[in-house]
Amino acid sequence: MPWRVLAFALGVWWLQQRAVLPAPIFLAALGALGLALSLLRRRGLGILGAALLGFVWAGGFAHWRLDDALPVEWEGRDIEMTGVIAELPQRLGDPVRGVRFVFEPEAANAPVPSRILLSWYRQFSPEAEEEGDEEDGGAGAMPHAGERWRFIVRLKRPHGNVNPHGFDYEGWLFERGLRATGYVRKSALTGRQAAAGWSVERLREAVRSRIERALPDAPYAGVLAALAIGDQQAIPPEQWRLFSATGITHLMSISGLHVTMIGGLVAWLVSALWRRHPRLPLLLPAQKAAAVAGFAGAFVYALLAGFGIPAQRTLYMLGVVVLALLSGRNLAAPTVLGAALLLVLLADPWAVLAAGFWLSFGAVALLFYVGAQGLSRRHWLIDWLRAQWAITLGLIPLLLALFQQVSLVSPLANAVAIPLVSLLITPLALVGSLPGFRWALTLAHALLVPLMDFLGWLAHLPGALWQQQAPPVWCVPVAVVGVAWLLLPRGFPARWAGALLFLPLFLIAPERPGTGELKLTVLDVGQGQAVHVQTATHDLMFDAGPAYGGAGAQADAGSRILVPYLRAVGVRRLDTLIVSHADRDHAGGADSLLAAVPVTVEERHCADGQGWEWDGVRFRVLHPPAQDYERKAPSNALSCVLKIESPYGSVLVPGDLEAKAEAEFLARHRDDARSDILVAPHHGGKKTSSPAFVAAVGAREIVFPVGYRNRFGHPHPEVLARYADANIHRTDRDGAVTLKVGAGGTALRREREATRRYWHNTAFVAKE
Repeated sequence: MPWRVLAFALGVWWLQQRAVLPAPIFLAALGALGLALSLLRRRGLGILGAALLGFVWAGGFAHWRLDDALPVEWEGRDIEMTGVIAELPQRLGDPVRGVRFVFEPEAANAPVPSRILLSWYRQFSPEAEEEGDEEDGGAGAMPHAGERWRFIVRLKRPHGNVNPHGFDYEGWLFERGLRATGYVRKSALTGRQAAAGWSVERLREAVRSRIERALPDAPYAGVLAALAIGDQQAIPPEQWRLFSATGITHLMSISGLHVTMIGGLVAWLVSALWRRHPRLPLLLPAQKAAAVAGFAGAFVYALLAGFGIPAQRTLYMLGVVVLALLSGRNLAAPTVLGAALLLVLLADPWAVLAAGFWLSFGAVALLFYVGAQGLSRRHWLIDWLRAQWAITLGLIPLLLALFQQVSLVSPLANAVAIPLVSLLITPLALVGSLPGFRWALTLAHALLVPLMDFLGWLAHLPGALWQQQAPPVWCVPVAVVGVAWLLLPRGFPARWAGALLFLPLFLIAPERPGTGELKLTVLDVGQGQAVHVQTATHDLMFDAGPAYGGAGAQADAGSRILVPYLRAVGVRRLDTLIVSHADRDHAGGADSLLAAVPVTVEERHCADGQGWEWDGVRFRVLHPPAQDYERKAPSNALSCVLKIESPYGSVLVPGDLEAKAEAEFLARHRDDARSDILVAPHHGGKKTSSPAFVAAVGAREIVFPVGYRNRFGHPHPEVLARYADANIHRTDRDGAVTLKVGAGGTALRREREATRRYWHNTAFVAKE
């Protein structure tokens, strides 16, 4: 791959690591310097110039996108707007209880961004959809891609949970140009203004509907929709977990392999037909005609599939090859890959934020690296197995860094799934998308059934999935060097030494507190609570965060946040899980957590008097009294209160205790209440943190676990005023808050501050 392209990519990546963007005038100066250096003939200076140009290119795009923002003063206010549904709407729940879609406003009574993500929580009726008129959209009409609608909405600036090793939702929105999120308000003004015209997104929706009608009760219809149109939301979470455990996730999204196979199939058909015509080969050689047709077929499929990064990468590579063929030039593989990389980054400088970017280009680079060493003169199967071995081994560092897991059965799973999915199931799904070819969908699904059974068997084999802590960042490039060393040609001396460079990935464990010390992490789970307490050899989770999206939703903090977080920090088993009380914002993620992480002791009915000691740290339950369960006290009054004491400091975690229960608690344990750190009771609600409670605890560090612009107005201003003399931290503003209590004092880490990127929401306004 050309060194200047790599340098340009490095410059783009470096810009995306910035917490604050350089000023435009500074970027302009860097751009002029980069251009001047690039024109010089000295290789080193030219590479430096390319890196500066990549930095400037990404910075210019970033400034342009940041300017497309929702003003802070318009957050949470009713806004009337008319616009177009720009992408395939995603249904929420089963039965459908709402829909989420990308909306591009054309007119609004407020300054709004050009692209926003809207949720519409409403029971949609198929009958109303069929009978409703186009002016009001019908009583329960489902919105469709390409339609023009009028809505009353409430918006907020992009804001996501920020946790150690967590998914950057704000970065995901920013990369897609979604500069506000919100929901549709119930209003008589809501209605469809114009029916959908023709568009690629409308075509994708029509294909999805055709698949759903053809296979109404088929368990794997969502997989066919994903393969045909890239609708990954159509695949249920449990099937994604199966694909992840067997290492074939790349096949169930639109991979470069699928695009290549479709392009190759079209090229083969055109070549066969072209050669049969007596005059066409005289006008254009069949090989060139087939290449152009193959690229056109790949382009159409990439558009139909949503034009993701793997599809883009493959399409650009095919385009470079076709242009070289038409011009009569023979391009080296690194040049083709470099051209594809450059085109992707020119079109989308934020592509480097996506895991698919690294996995996609990494896999192709590995294939080129192995292929450059010369193909085997033995059977083609030997070369294929060698390529599979290279990809399996070579992607381990990236998979551990990105997901902290590697499927050990993936070579066998891919050996079966790749030819079946790419050569048979995907083409059949595309053919079945055409009117009159329902049989193709039925056949494709019939082929999926035994494949899914086989994958299920593999996933349940002992040791099928390797999971571990997130490796330190420096271990990843070291392991990549090890990959290159291991994959050197046969006969190269000491190839085995490359394996030694893998060892840091697996052997360096996360730092834990020493004896008598503790680490408290109040996770950012939105409007809810989840607290991880760690001692030298033990781990406790106090509460498990909320369930998201209301009744019937499948998402919760346990699966989205707690399980990935615990895996990344090296916790394979919890010694104790305490669910303070039954409210959904504290207990909503418990079942998902228990399903994924072994727990030695689960406690949902703690009582005053319980206690234990770990590694020189004492744990005591101070509330509720056992008799309160018998008199059926209110849920919040039954909240468990946990006191944690180490030689270096103490912590009080009081759940959702309110003023009356606080008074009862103080009547029994006033002397035990005093603590250095307090997780604020009931998220700082108005009926909590009485002056007597605040004075009795006397904490110097207060953490409020609250959601951004939550509808309850937590924490209440009066409550904040009572803690004015303490250091106040809040998860909506600071992300996860970690306090390490040890011999050197208390060390504090605010995750949003520590991992800040320029696209993160910094305009914090408390809801009134």
